[in-house]
Amino acid sequence: MSGAVAPSSGAAPVASGTISGCRACGSDRLLPVLSLGNTPLANALLTEAELAGPEPTYPLDLVFCEACSLVQITETVPPEQLFGEYLYFSSFSETMLRHAETIVGRLVAERGLGPDSLAVEVASNDGYLLQYYLRAGVPVLGVEPAGNIARVAEERGVRTVHDFFGAESAARLAGEGVRADVIHANNVLAHVADLNGVVQGFRALLKDTGTTCIEFPYVKDMIDGAEFDTIYHEHLCYFSLAALDRLFRRHDLVIWNVERLPIHGGSLRVFATPAGSAPEPTDAVRALLAEEQGWGVDRPDFYLGFAGRVERLKQELTSLVARLKGEGRSIAAYGASAKGSTLLNYFGIGRETLDFMVDRSTVKQGRYTPGTHLRIEAPEALRERRPDYVLLLTWNFADEILEQQAEYRRGGGRFIVPIPELRVV
Repeated sequence: MSGAVAPSSGAAPVASGTISGCRACGSDRLLPVLSLGNTPLANALLTEAELAGPEPTYPLDLVFCEACSLVQITETVPPEQLFGEYLYFSSFSETMLRHAETIVGRLVAERGLGPDSLAVEVASNDGYLLQYYLRAGVPVLGVEPAGNIARVAEERGVRTVHDFFGAESAARLAGEGVRADVIHANNVLAHVADLNGVVQGFRALLKDTGTTCIEFPYVKDMIDGAEFDTIYHEHLCYFSLAALDRLFRRHDLVIWNVERLPIHGGSLRVFATPAGSAPEPTDAVRALLAEEQGWGVDRPDFYLGFAGRVERLKQELTSLVARLKGEGRSIAAYGASAKGSTLLNYFGIGRETLDFMVDRSTVKQGRYTPGTHLRIEAPEALRERRPDYVLLLTWNFADEILEQQAEYRRGGGRFIVPIPELRVV
């Protein structure tokens, strides 16, 4: 396990297609919440040669499980198709790096981690988080399904297994003597079809005294802020604390602490430990579970107004950009992100409105956006081409990007921030 290895051919295949039961509890009581139609895969950026070829699309429909309160989409695209080659590198975001460094420093201190410990990250990307454990002298292991990204992590000295994480891969690692003091899973639970297998894998790989540290976008913030662009085929599930608590307890894990985070438009960070050694749940856990009951986490009414809020946002944004184009203004877009793909394709905003797209990621530059086929350029193009307005699709990193683009803004350029409420800055 000293290098990146190929996924095991014995891994159980994930069934693709439309689900008939809840991904967590299996119930068939799935209530429709929002349909975004058929859309292309949000991170399937195209080369110029691929523009003339067929571009597959898949249904993107959101439902609510009346049995366990899990919000989820109904279509499962095979993970090999989604993550075999991936073009999202976490290290391109300074916000993500600072976020990772802070939590690592905190856990090293709080849990007394050192050279005899092991920190594991599931879906470890390019080693953006585990590098901080290495700097603190803590051994690490990443599990990353995208081969191109796993290679980058290895080149940085982050020991990485190239595999999809689940019950089988965790049992195999545990059989080789790998047991973790801490397991990170940042924005990964939402991506997996086999939720029960992944949580079972957490338990198998954890030491009895170990803990998981898991982050994910919070479903209430998504609903309240009309953050529909968080919905794409990679994001299969949208969690409340109540839904996750039920899932974890099924696999002998107890969520003993929870924190609200502003990142990604509103997220939760939960800590879960094997039941036999878990401390009593904190006041924060009890308070949030009670708060969720208050706003109706288990009741359909809370979720059914979501579609109406999304439609209002669509009308507001499309009217604004149509008016600006009618006035002869030039408009570009910032952020060739999955969020941006969902927004542009569902709102029908493309090359008739946007002149070009920019993104800081060098691996995306020169490619084209799925569905809308906008060429992706470096952010320097904003200063060179001076569009009047820029539609900020990666609004979850607005502060970072607005600061980076201070020169463009001083020259009179303005940003359109669409979510959580439409504003021009």
